[in-house]
Amino acid sequence: MWQAYLPWETPAGLKELRDEELRELQGDGKGLRIPSNRVYDYDVYNDLGDPDQGIEYVRPTLGGQKNPHPRRCRTGRPPTDTDINQESRLNASQSVYVPRDEALEKGKRDAFNLGKLKGILRNIIPSLTVAESDDVFKGFSDLNGLYKERTLHEMKPRDGSREKKIKRSFPKILRKVQDSVEEFFKFDPPQIISRDTSCWLRDDEFSRQALAGINPLSIEILKDFPPKSKLDPSVYGAQESALREEHIEGHLNGMSVQQAMEENKLFILDYHDMYLPFLNQINSLEDRKAYATRTIFFLTPMGTLKPIAIELSLPAVDPNSSPNQVLTPPVDATTHWLWQLGKAHVCSNDSGVHQLVHHWLRTHACMEPLIIAAHRQLSVMHPIYKLLDPHMRYTMKINAMARETLINAGGIIETNFTAGKYCMQISCAAYGNWWRFDKENLPADLIRRGVAVPDQTQAHGLRLLIEDYPYATDGLLIWSAIEDLVQTYVGYYYKDANAVCSDLELQTWYNESINVGHADLRHASWWPKLSTPDDLTSIITTIIWLASAQHAALNFGQYPYGGYVPTRPPLMRQLIPKENDPEYKLFVSDPQGYFLSSLPSWSQTTKYMAVIDIISSHSPDEEYIGVRKDLSTWSGDTEIVEAFYRFSMEIRRIEKEIEKKNSDINLRNRFGAGISPYELLMPSSGPGVTCRGVPNSITV
Repeated sequence: MWQAYLPWETPAGLKELRDEELRELQGDGKGLRIPSNRVYDYDVYNDLGDPDQGIEYVRPTLGGQKNPHPRRCRTGRPPTDTDINQESRLNASQSVYVPRDEALEKGKRDAFNLGKLKGILRNIIPSLTVAESDDVFKGFSDLNGLYKERTLHEMKPRDGSREKKIKRSFPKILRKVQDSVEEFFKFDPPQIISRDTSCWLRDDEFSRQALAGINPLSIEILKDFPPKSKLDPSVYGAQESALREEHIEGHLNGMSVQQAMEENKLFILDYHDMYLPFLNQINSLEDRKAYATRTIFFLTPMGTLKPIAIELSLPAVDPNSSPNQVLTPPVDATTHWLWQLGKAHVCSNDSGVHQLVHHWLRTHACMEPLIIAAHRQLSVMHPIYKLLDPHMRYTMKINAMARETLINAGGIIETNFTAGKYCMQISCAAYGNWWRFDKENLPADLIRRGVAVPDQTQAHGLRLLIEDYPYATDGLLIWSAIEDLVQTYVGYYYKDANAVCSDLELQTWYNESINVGHADLRHASWWPKLSTPDDLTSIITTIIWLASAQHAALNFGQYPYGGYVPTRPPLMRQLIPKENDPEYKLFVSDPQGYFLSSLPSWSQTTKYMAVIDIISSHSPDEEYIGVRKDLSTWSGDTEIVEAFYRFSMEIRRIEKEIEKKNSDINLRNRFGAGISPYELLMPSSGPGVTCRGVPNSITV
């Protein structure tokens, strides 16, 4: 690895080499890229569809005025026969191009291949079983049968005497056979049901996951009641909420709605505007049904959230009647199951926004242009490149693999999420209407959502309105540690604003990231300026945060929190029946059966579980935050080496602090009977599905 040099400090003998390598990495923007190339360039996402296979595989291009989206790495593949504006797909034996420096190393490849094998095997038995049924779970016992038991009772013969004989004669062999079968044909029980198999039914767990689950990025303060839509009324109608004070005032501990809002006691998960524009298309798909949901929560004196109302919205058909309905906490058996169905639809909305917006868009997709530009415009000798290098590892390859099998037409995302073929258009809508780089740093995001307020007397310069908010409290510790490191690092190389402004490589990298990589938003006024060391510190801290802690919080809990599908169904297949609907009698006579038939089918469930099991797993070669393998390249820069060591020690201290908080009985969103501690921002981890660990980069 080269020693760090700012452009004007480059030794004379290296200047031409520095410029020559950048020219090689930039390429000429022409021709088909082959695996041996090192060229980084941009393109729109015109490679997700496969129109040559039929109209059902036609998908819009992501990137452009109609569907704004960050850019991807250009491959130069030829167009399809059907549409010259769409890039042709690869066959199964080919790999999508990424520059050769981005390829996965052997340990990572092996981990993926083993995960794929297990995923295939775990779908064999369910697929054979489903062939004799109607692909619907008959009872929760069917669901439970997908998981490893590690006991003999599932394999025992019906004759008890024969069982005893087998146990005496072949106990070790039998256990080895059972373990082998379970290892490859059954799933590990996910963390969410490992301590309390029924916790997913409880309102307190439903609420807790908004603060300490796989999607803690959506909860907001309730600013208006009834909630107001920001959708264009000339397109979508008035969109008046059906929520009224009488729905919630009995759940506010004696407060009025106004008083509860003034005291910051009301919060909301609001997916109305994200989903409503797509509901007519989604609900016209086979076995796909969705609402645009709003859920109101009350902050209790114990510091926990309590759901007090769910609004389920559909597009208006008759201007004189509202299709919206409101559910409130149950009072009898019927309303209990209606409430469970309502929560399932909320979780399905939440699951989609988590995957399509917070996870894919905000980390994977929005990082790729910054990485492409870094390779094109920052020499490997540049100190900012060297700082960012471990935080760019594997991301482009992971994104390329996602285009081939996850977000493509008929891929994993479309198959398993309610929005189906409209999934990526939801991502585009969020990018064009909502995403802002200046709000992607953690403090700014918390303040934007109203769950924190600026307060310079408090640590991190803000005060959380929900004190026991595990994602936020742990995240702020890591954010501050990253910020301190970056501030020291930037200050070492850039003494003043002139140094930042005169660094051509740095300025070109940032300008290209915006104007080419994020071209659809290039004219936005909110892009941070890059004029001072403080500007640079903020930008780099945000990038490292997104690549490390933010992605970890959104990714590595997918199987632990979502591996039991009733907890977070990625899709729903039925709407909630009303009293005059034909399905209502069926619901009343068999509410559990109706609930299960609303969830993903048996085959959908096992395929979804197999995928999230793989992507929730750490590979053995993972490099975690606080660990740098390249410190020797700064051997002459004692101040930098010391800064990295301080950072590493601070990360270790943070880990111990999180451990301590997770055993504090007063922090009920972390600790309690049957509750799994919040460890998604615990910095270190072993390999496998651990529900913890913060890698340096987006590695899966």
